[in-house]
Amino acid sequence: MHATNSRGRSPAFLQPQNGNGHRSSGYVPGKVVPLRPPPPPKSQASAKCPPIRQEARASFAFSPEEQQAQGGTQKQKRHKNTFICFAITSFSFFVALAVILGISSKYAPDENCPDQNPRLRNWDPGQDSAKQVVIKQGDMFRLTSDATVNSIVIQDGGLLVFGDHKDGSRNITLRTRYILIKDGGALHIGAEKCRYASKATIALYGKSDEGESMPTFGKKFIGVEAGGTLELHGAQKASWTLLARTLHASGLTYGAYAFEKNFSRGLNVRVIDQDTAKILESERFDTHEYHNESRRLQEFLRVQDPGRIVAIAVGDSAAKSLLQGTIQMIQDRLGSKLIQGLGYRQAWALVGVINGGSTSCNESVRNYENHSSGGKALAQREFYTVDGQKFAVTAYSEWIEGVSLSGFRVEVVDGVKLHLLDDVSSWKPGDQIVVASTDYSMYQAEEFTLLPCPECSRFQVKVKETPQFLHMGEIIDGVDMRAEVGILTRNVVIQGEMEDSCYGENQCQFFDYDTFGGHVTIRKNFTSVHLSYVELKHMGQQQQLGRYPVHFHLCGDVDHRGGYRHRTSVDGLSIHHSFSRCITVHGTDGLLIKDTIGFDTLGHCFFLEDGVEQRNILFHNLGLLTKPGTLLPTDRNNSMCTTMRQKVFGNYIPVPATDCMAVSTFWIAHPNNNLINNAAAGSQDAGIWYLFHKEPTGESSGLQLLTKPELTPLGVFYNNRVHSSFKAGLFIDKGVKTTIASAADPREYLCLDNNARFRPHQDGDPEKPRVAALIDRLIAFKNNDHGAWVRGGDIVVQNSAFADNGIGLTFARTFPIRGFQIYDGPIHLTRCTFKKYVPTPDRYTSAIGFLMKNPWQITPRNNLSLVKFGPHVSLNVFFGKPGPWFEDCELDGDKNSIFHDTDGSVTGYKDAYVGRIDNYLIRHPSCVNVTKWNAVICSGSYAQVYVQTWSTQNLTMTITRDEYPYYPMVLRGINQKAAFPQYQPVIMLEKGYTIHWNGPAPKTVFLYLINFNKNDWIRVGLCYPSNTIFQITFGFLQRHNGSLSKMEDYEPVNSLEELQRKQSERKFYFDSGTGLLFLYLKAQGRRDGHSYCSSQGCERVRIQAATDSKETSNCMAKAYPQYYRKPSALKRMPAMLTKPCQGCGTRQVVFTSDPHKSYLPVQFQSPSKVETQRGDPSVISVNGTDFPFRSAGVFLLIVDACSVPFRLTEKTFFSLADVSLVGEYLKTGIPPRSVVLLSTRGEIKQLNISDSLIPLGLAKPAHLSNKGSTIFLGFSGNSKPSWTKLFTSPAGQGLGLLEQFIPLQLEEYGCPRIGAVRRRDLELLKQTSKAH
Repeated sequence: MHATNSRGRSPAFLQPQNGNGHRSSGYVPGKVVPLRPPPPPKSQASAKCPPIRQEARASFAFSPEEQQAQGGTQKQKRHKNTFICFAITSFSFFVALAVILGISSKYAPDENCPDQNPRLRNWDPGQDSAKQVVIKQGDMFRLTSDATVNSIVIQDGGLLVFGDHKDGSRNITLRTRYILIKDGGALHIGAEKCRYASKATIALYGKSDEGESMPTFGKKFIGVEAGGTLELHGAQKASWTLLARTLHASGLTYGAYAFEKNFSRGLNVRVIDQDTAKILESERFDTHEYHNESRRLQEFLRVQDPGRIVAIAVGDSAAKSLLQGTIQMIQDRLGSKLIQGLGYRQAWALVGVINGGSTSCNESVRNYENHSSGGKALAQREFYTVDGQKFAVTAYSEWIEGVSLSGFRVEVVDGVKLHLLDDVSSWKPGDQIVVASTDYSMYQAEEFTLLPCPECSRFQVKVKETPQFLHMGEIIDGVDMRAEVGILTRNVVIQGEMEDSCYGENQCQFFDYDTFGGHVTIRKNFTSVHLSYVELKHMGQQQQLGRYPVHFHLCGDVDHRGGYRHRTSVDGLSIHHSFSRCITVHGTDGLLIKDTIGFDTLGHCFFLEDGVEQRNILFHNLGLLTKPGTLLPTDRNNSMCTTMRQKVFGNYIPVPATDCMAVSTFWIAHPNNNLINNAAAGSQDAGIWYLFHKEPTGESSGLQLLTKPELTPLGVFYNNRVHSSFKAGLFIDKGVKTTIASAADPREYLCLDNNARFRPHQDGDPEKPRVAALIDRLIAFKNNDHGAWVRGGDIVVQNSAFADNGIGLTFARTFPIRGFQIYDGPIHLTRCTFKKYVPTPDRYTSAIGFLMKNPWQITPRNNLSLVKFGPHVSLNVFFGKPGPWFEDCELDGDKNSIFHDTDGSVTGYKDAYVGRIDNYLIRHPSCVNVTKWNAVICSGSYAQVYVQTWSTQNLTMTITRDEYPYYPMVLRGINQKAAFPQYQPVIMLEKGYTIHWNGPAPKTVFLYLINFNKNDWIRVGLCYPSNTIFQITFGFLQRHNGSLSKMEDYEPVNSLEELQRKQSERKFYFDSGTGLLFLYLKAQGRRDGHSYCSSQGCERVRIQAATDSKETSNCMAKAYPQYYRKPSALKRMPAMLTKPCQGCGTRQVVFTSDPHKSYLPVQFQSPSKVETQRGDPSVISVNGTDFPFRSAGVFLLIVDACSVPFRLTEKTFFSLADVSLVGEYLKTGIPPRSVVLLSTRGEIKQLNISDSLIPLGLAKPAHLSNKGSTIFLGFSGNSKPSWTKLFTSPAGQGLGLLEQFIPLQLEEYGCPRIGAVRRRDLELLKQTSKAH
């Protein structure tokens, strides 16, 4: 679309653009002049869609010669045409005036609305699947009706706009095989300042095995090439929010109820709680056979509380022994009119209310004839819970061909109401929503259809379908476990038309449905692309790379750096039921992805592809139900991994656990990207996975990055939540294989690889200081394996919460659970609180644990401080032990598990180390055994020796401390079958050790000093044959480039005594009698921070041994007792702490996904009758302040809902004698904008406050007679918040401990504005946007 037409007039609507609108295919964004001139005009018709209606006919373009010839002809005829031109011009003026008046009569033109551009012509190409449309220069079309064409190419300044109407009355569907936009072409549906109001659908049709495949784009696509513009802007909606109240399976707190039985003779009775729909009693009374059963029924009904719902259904027959007194009781208490004449085998059903009279009774009767009742006696009545949920109680009885049937149902009717955190008034009846799983299985996500709900507030919706699963809507133990709720429906839709089943070459061995959907691809040098509030469904193509719902392909910088005045963005998209990913960012930097939902997709959802993508911002996106796909090894599940072997070398069979099985909702292939406010709510493997490419991959191969990803500082990570994934919520580790499969490494290209460790440095320069990677505000819950797996150097996790994450396939039953798992390191855990870690007979549960079956190292630099354990933590620490799940516990990492308790908050011993109880490399005589932890607590200084041997497969190393020669540690080695086995024991410093082998001594051994500070030392003796000749060298190894510096040779000395005198020199002593080669490993360099090695490099000793002996080199028998030393402690064991830790544990009480809101923690302690008699108090706790009471009565606390921190405005107690005054107090004594906290103690027979609770949040009067305990949270004001709740217990029972988190200072409370609420997330969004 040109900025001006041929006569110099400007259109009313100017498209967002990067430079000029008409660009050649060689245009580079940000440049003033194209790289080459635009292509010359062509002579063919610019819209190839014959036959075409007159008003939509495309204009013709002429060559310069033709224009000159035409000009001459016109000059000759000009005098003949003067009057005709005047007449036509006048006529055109009046027609235009009429059109303008007609338009203005409907709505005033808006210059921001693309469909109101006066230069547009209405276009109706009709229904012709053979038309190949080309929209070119001079073609400016407004699509006004449904159309089907073969294809559309928009180029050379051509413009296609979808017509709209202010009242949203248009409904346009465009069907095509593809749309290609390039060289100044533009497609507009709405605009950012004039959003599309009607319904627009682009349906991409075609099968994978039919039709033409276009270069670059393939089939079934919308493609944007250089110079193209794609602007799609649907109506704005709240994209996703959280549940604000738990959504129960069936929609009822205690679940739906269904019962049916044959020949259940007599009267079958159910009693239902009118406030909660809970089944209270289930009885059968055989009033056909026994008079006593009739008397029992009479007494049963007599003692029922008024208001209870009673359902009765006859099974078989009930009349023979039904006494008149019982009949009278049913009439009096339930209002029955049909019970009096009940006959033999008559089918009768009733639903009534105790003392409700005949108006509350619904009943039905059917006569028994010829073994049938001629229909069903069905009784049904509808009720409401105190929460406002409508439900029906049904009873029925009938005879069918000689079989008696009776049954009951309790179920929701007219929809289920959802309470939501945010304003969702933009959601409309008919819209589809999805509610995320809040359990371990992501497949508990559910879709619903919205119903009209005139009674709903702007924070509520009603859904048609009945929930099948529980979806949490609460903050539990201070952790936000509320389910995400997303809206899938948009009024602008791009969708693929699908076949009924899988066909052709579409991976049908894995999918029984069609996976050849549509795709949208944007390529480098586009003019302008912005997609907002668009729905994409049935998009993506599973059988081919590069065919994704939205794909930014090698676009380079797409923000200001790339010359774009308006940052390229996708905002508010709904991508669901997709067949290959959600949004792919490929070789593209600076893209904003915001408020977008990816639901039910195959393969990585939000996907950064080649390891080069940087500076992208992912803000407030939701991904859920991310399922395995086939494209890359990391997308695949177990069966896909082992089946798809076309790209491996030879007969290699992939190992699913290490090659594949990494599908993630957010796949972040470079750390320099920004994740803010996102939710990963269910993935086959991981929620968010950061991985580190050793070099660019895919189509970015060969690019030279300024810094390596694994050295690059982490972008912003703030306020993200991860749950319901199998492997991990957050995973920071590993890379991908960057070489093609070969004999040397037969694995497939881009399979998962353990070749990278995240160790960020300033500017990504390993010579500059380390930079901490900050994981700020992570909430991880209900992940089957790990809440978070974090590996690398200088990674800080703060303000975060982990709950209900476990290890193993059967988490909830037998597999060990650990709150914080230590692996590798160094890690530092501080100010953490652990709650509710209690083992069971078949399940180990500990607050702190270690990776099980760990072959890798663990550093003693792992440290914990300011840790707090709640009252329900039985095992602070557990090291595992041989048996189920832990197996033999004999891998190297299992044996060397250790951490530093810096302040004693874990063990009670300050500055102590905690290791496995059988590890004698770290012990001294004063260490303390903790048998139930399988642990030992010791004082001392510790480091590691990294031992590497060459060409010695399956060699086992035994290391023994001279002080404990009878307790050696046998190490299998890491990568035992590899050519270079590695061993990394943790050792106590300033001690002597000997090393032995289970085979011939290796000819080449490297000893690395790991975590040694300057002047730290140990003495080692390595076992060799007596005739061995040695060459020993020292040097500093630079890990980032493999170079050596400051190399020195070791020289021999004649005795161990001489060696001891010359510890600091490069000397060695070989005792040929015992076969031990002795040398001191003493650190020369200074180690900075958490680095493994010194600032000069890793200090390494290389031992080159020459011997012709093939004997096993185990010198234990000769070495000891000759070199035995008496055990001693170099560092005294500290005294055990006697006082509780001050300041330990988290300072935060609640961790939510809306941290800009203030939540008030409230707890109620409600004892039972027995506990009350024992003297246990009743307690209301507000923000940690306890308000106990011990007398029977009603206790109320009134809190100002608008004050932060909380302000208690009133505290009132009503004794049993004054309970009658509570109702009036609630009606008149509560100030507006107040939180009401009410708790009872003792048995109060008549608590007449039901009507008073309705203005404070209840939907109807509650039944409060004869309750053991009553707790109520209410609000005095003009709104009814979702947190208002009523809890009751039966007589004699208490409610135990109840915890609620009440949001304060909300706008809907009517609180006065104090000032702008600080939003850290929005600040970070602005900051990251400006930084680029």
